[in-house]
Amino acid sequence: MKNKLLLALIALPLAGFGIAGSVAWASTQTLPSTELYENQVAITGNALKTASEAALAYVGSGRVTETEVGDEESYYEVEVTLDNGNQVDVQLDKDFKVVGQKVEGPENGKEAGN
Repeated sequence: MKNKLLLALIALPLAGFGIAGSVAWASTQTLPSTELYENQVAITGNALKTASEAALAYVGSGRVTETEVGDEESYYEVEVTLDNGNQVDVQLDKDFKVVGQKVEGPENGKEAGN
């Protein structure tokens, strides 16, 4: 019984140091950039309607399949899927003006920037 108690008394501080050491190590690590955008927020309300209309007017046709506020490239991003399967990510500023686009899909087989 004394041996078990002695082991417990020795192991407890070491376990605490291990947890504290792990927390300290983890706090110094940086996340890959892809993990920074896991919490994407969709556009809602009147902004969704206005952003969708602006993106569709710019692209000319298609349907809105995804939206995001605070995109890493612009204030709003609206993904438009075309009838041919291509997707156009339309980048908008706060005033819903187009500031860029990215096309990707089966027809071009790669991404193309503007």
